[in-house]
Amino acid sequence: MIAKRVTFTGHVQNVGFRYTVKDLARAFDVRGWVRNLADGRVELEVMGEPAEVNSFIREIAEESNVAHHIKSAMTESIPLLDGVAGFKIVS
Repeated sequence: MIAKRVTFTGHVQNVGFRYTVKDLARAFDVRGWVRNLADGRVELEVMGEPAEVNSFIREIAEESNVAHHIKSAMTESIPLLDGVAGFKIVS
Protein backbone atom coordinates (compact mmCIF):
# COMPACT_ATOMS: atom_id res chain seq x y z
CA MET A 1 0.00 0.00 0.00
CA ILE A 2 1.27 3.47 -0.95
CA ALA A 3 -0.04 7.03 -0.81
CA LYS A 4 0.76 9.94 -3.10
CA ARG A 5 -0.04 13.62 -3.34
CA VAL A 6 -0.35 15.09 -6.82
CA THR A 7 -0.61 18.82 -7.42
CA PHE A 8 -1.94 19.74 -10.86
CA THR A 9 -1.34 23.13 -12.45
CA GLY A 10 -2.82 24.64 -15.58
CA HIS A 11 -6.45 25.49 -16.34
CA VAL A 12 -7.64 22.89 -13.82
CA GLN A 13 -10.40 24.77 -12.00
CA ASN A 14 -13.89 25.50 -13.34
CA VAL A 15 -13.58 22.75 -15.97
CA GLY A 16 -15.06 19.80 -14.03
CA PHE A 17 -11.61 18.53 -13.07
CA ARG A 18 -12.50 17.34 -9.54
CA TYR A 19 -15.69 15.64 -10.71
CA THR A 20 -13.82 13.88 -13.50
CA VAL A 21 -11.19 12.65 -11.01
CA LYS A 22 -13.90 11.40 -8.64
CA ASP A 23 -15.65 9.56 -11.48
CA LEU A 24 -12.36 8.00 -12.64
CA ALA A 25 -11.63 6.79 -9.10
CA ARG A 26 -14.58 4.38 -9.36
CA ALA A 27 -12.66 2.32 -11.92
CA PHE A 28 -9.66 1.89 -9.61
CA ASP A 29 -9.18 0.33 -6.18
CA VAL A 30 -8.08 3.60 -4.55
CA ARG A 31 -9.11 5.79 -1.64
CA GLY A 32 -8.56 9.47 -1.14
CA TRP A 33 -9.74 12.93 -2.08
CA VAL A 34 -9.34 15.83 -4.48
CA ARG A 35 -9.73 19.56 -3.84
CA ASN A 36 -9.20 22.99 -5.36
CA LEU A 37 -6.47 25.15 -3.87
CA ALA A 38 -6.80 28.91 -3.46
CA ASP A 39 -3.94 29.55 -5.91
CA GLY A 40 -5.72 27.83 -8.84
CA ARG A 41 -4.09 24.41 -8.54
CA VAL A 42 -5.87 21.14 -7.76
CA GLU A 43 -4.52 18.75 -5.12
CA LEU A 44 -5.10 15.00 -5.09
CA GLU A 45 -4.23 12.61 -2.27
CA VAL A 46 -4.67 8.96 -3.13
CA MET A 47 -3.86 5.63 -1.49
CA GLY A 48 -3.92 2.04 -2.73
CA GLU A 49 -1.74 -0.67 -4.17
CA PRO A 50 1.12 0.77 -6.24
CA ALA A 51 -0.19 -0.42 -9.61
CA GLU A 52 -3.69 0.99 -8.92
CA VAL A 53 -2.42 4.37 -7.68
CA ASN A 54 0.02 4.79 -10.56
CA SER A 55 -2.54 3.74 -13.17
CA PHE A 56 -5.12 6.12 -11.69
CA ILE A 57 -2.72 9.08 -11.80
CA ARG A 58 -1.64 8.18 -15.34
CA GLU A 59 -5.29 7.97 -16.44
CA ILE A 60 -5.98 11.47 -15.08
CA ALA A 61 -2.86 13.03 -16.58
CA GLU A 62 -2.78 11.29 -19.96
CA GLU A 63 -6.14 9.78 -20.91
CA SER A 64 -8.95 11.70 -19.18
CA ASN A 65 -11.11 14.34 -20.82
CA VAL A 66 -9.40 16.97 -18.60
CA ALA A 67 -5.82 15.90 -19.34
CA HIS A 68 -5.37 18.67 -21.91
CA HIS A 69 -6.01 21.27 -19.16
CA ILE A 70 -2.99 20.07 -17.16
CA LYS A 71 0.22 22.06 -17.57
CA SER A 72 2.17 20.09 -14.96
CA ALA A 73 1.65 17.49 -12.25
CA MET A 74 3.97 17.29 -9.25
CA THR A 75 3.82 13.90 -7.52
CA GLU A 76 5.25 13.07 -4.10
CA SER A 77 5.01 10.10 -1.77
CA ILE A 78 3.19 10.79 1.50
CA PRO A 79 2.31 8.75 4.61
CA LEU A 80 -0.70 6.43 4.31
CA LEU A 81 -4.03 8.20 4.72
CA ASP A 82 -5.55 7.28 8.08
CA GLY A 83 -9.29 6.79 8.30
CA VAL A 84 -9.99 7.50 4.63
CA ALA A 85 -12.73 5.42 3.05
CA GLY A 86 -13.82 5.80 -0.55
CA PHE A 87 -12.95 8.74 -2.75
CA LYS A 88 -14.44 12.21 -2.40
CA ILE A 89 -14.22 15.86 -3.29
CA VAL A 90 -13.31 18.03 -0.31
CA SER A 91 -13.16 21.79 0.16
